[in-house]
Amino acid sequence: MKLLIRNLARTTTEEELREMFEGYGKVQSITVVKDKVTGLSKGFGFAEMPRQGEAKAAMKNLNGKDIDGRKIRVKKSEPVQEANSNNDTDKKNK
Repeated sequence: MKLLIRNLARTTTEEELREMFEGYGKVQSITVVKDKVTGLSKGFGFAEMPRQGEAKAAMKNLNGKDIDGRKIRVKKSEPVQEANSNNDTDKKNK
């Protein structure tokens, strides 16, 4: 299960997040999203955990937790839908 982690301090590292999430089970990957130009954290990231029960436990226990002076928000990551997907369908149907 892929989890979205929001409201991260700009100084929070992937290693810190991995350590936190590993307290609830196996972590497949951790990513802190960074600005392409500056290389600085954008304040959010993702954790992937292969076992749904462990991911739910991590989400429940870490959501609202104070990390580096910020209350992080953890929820299930929803797939991103492309904004143009409806336009492509409309064009094909005409």
